Amino acid sequence: MFENQVTDVFFDLDHTLWDFEKNSALTFKKIFLENGMSIVLDDFLQEYVPINLAYWKLYREERVTKKELRYQRLKKTFDLLNMEVSNEMIHRLSIGYIEHLSSFNHVFPGTMEVLEYLKPKYRLHIITNGFEEIQEKKMKNANIHQFFDIVINSEMAGVKKPNPIIFELALQKASTEAVNSLMIGDSLEADIIGAKNLGFHTIHFNSHGEPPHEICETIHHLNEIKNFL
Repeated sequence: MFENQVTDVFFDLDHTLWDFEKNSALTFKKIFLENGMSIVLDDFLQEYVPINLAYWKLYREERVTKKELRYQRLKKTFDLLNMEVSNEMIHRLSIGYIEHLSSFNHVFPGTMEVLEYLKPKYRLHIITNGFEEIQEKKMKNANIHQFFDIVINSEMAGVKKPNPIIFELALQKASTEAVNSLMIGDSLEADIIGAKNLGFHTIHFNSHGEPPHEICETIHHLNEIKNFL
């Protein structure tokens, strides 16, 4: 569908290629054990996951800092679980989480297959709102770093998706234009609408089980990308 127009394919990283929820759960399991915390992981994650998503939205909107995001997502979760956890322990867990998160390397099914399929035909790039210090480690440890020519993160751009500046920087760095570019990501707000507003082609990877929409093409498995490219 896009193959005659597209020269460059831009991917989001977390929740699109890199399986954030699975790797995050393994990280919490590790740091709770290391810090002697007795907590049912599933109970913690049930509260934490929506809180984390909400704080990332606030972070995208410049309403909280990186430091606040890292602290408050844990603080709010422990509060909901009625757990008395000291500020010192929350800071220790926050640091440990960032240190260990990139050491887990699960990617979504089909990631390697689709990247190997696309690489000979297109230039591949990453646009991520994730923190610069761990995104490169994630990609290297998951053995996908070599597929990408340009990696743009929000700290480099000074803004976060869906701000047009980060997409404009990505196009500039990749020496391409929006009309020849395809953005693939999990977030309708940050990835799809943000890129579409600049004229990118878009595919929504619905990894969160969101309701159907007509904003753009939707896939539920990465291998479906082959139907369009």
